Amino acid sequence: MKGILPGTILGWLLAILLAGLLGCRPSATDDVKGSATDASAEEEPDAVIGVSVLTTTNPFFNELSGAIVEEAAKHHYKVIVHSGEMDPQKQDQQVDDFITKQVGAIVLCPCDSRAVGATIEKANRAGIPVFTADIASLAEQGEVVSHVATDNRDGGRAAARAVVEMLHGEGKIALLNHPRIESAILREEGFKEEIQKLNQQSGKAGIEIATILPGGGERKMSFDAAKDILQTYPDLDGLFCINDPSALGAAEALKPEIEAGRIRIVGFDAQPEARKAVKEGTLYATIVQYPERIGSTVADAVHQHLVGKEVAAEILIPVTIYGKAEADADPLLKKESGE
Repeated sequence: MKGILPGTILGWLLAILLAGLLGCRPSATDDVKGSATDASAEEEPDAVIGVSVLTTTNPFFNELSGAIVEEAAKHHYKVIVHSGEMDPQKQDQQVDDFITKQVGAIVLCPCDSRAVGATIEKANRAGIPVFTADIASLAEQGEVVSHVATDNRDGGRAAARAVVEMLHGEGKIALLNHPRIESAILREEGFKEEIQKLNQQSGKAGIEIATILPGGGERKMSFDAAKDILQTYPDLDGLFCINDPSALGAAEALKPEIEAGRIRIVGFDAQPEARKAVKEGTLYATIVQYPERIGSTVADAVHQHLVGKEVAAEILIPVTIYGKAEADADPLLKKESGE
């Protein structure tokens, strides 16, 4: 039998070593959250979209950014997702990073609707189109191609109708707002408008908005604000909170009053925890918005713009009210409880 030639052995060893090195190659960079397909992760994308959301502590924005990634993948785009964590300066730095990376488009959920103008303007000067999702810019400077969001003013009106139903048309309430954020401003405006209209129509004493305090759109600040409100207004009947984290924080602060049936709360978002709270009676109702639809719609708007098609300046997504009846019929809650 002939022996194996030394050159042949060396060739085999080189082939094995090369295969091992190729198998260890990363499929995508760490800062890229999504890509077109796993199979094409190493291919050059048709475009890269930079996304900076308000916060990742609110599930709403995780669902929104996830939908952007999913929709963008259909067009062979990669998506870089960052979170400003409610810090306008941090978000501004993230946009600087997007500009350095020469992304094809930027989607922002502004951390401050008025301060974001200078940030948008920088992207404009770099020739990068900017889109906003859920939260609009209220700044005079800076050009936004398209804004996609919940119809927040109508959502505020829906919340007002839920509060009127909750209190049978009469009672004293407080409002926890977030005046730095455009979406929250619109909800508050819509709520006040509808309360005023319904009071005029009812012929009763109506709903009195006793006080308005900032809840920051987050639990801790809203917990503290609700405690303060109750001390000043011990005869309070209810609250409207501009998002679910705020509502859940207030509900925790007012747990004894809620369990005694003295105070009820309406939230906004219909996050899973809030839906469960509605079913359990901790919240009276929450307003449903659809982050996946916002995310997929803004990603499609980016695509349409990049291929040269006209895009609407504003696209609004309707809301619905989620009360006890909706919670009792919710298939996800039924599955969770084993019904």
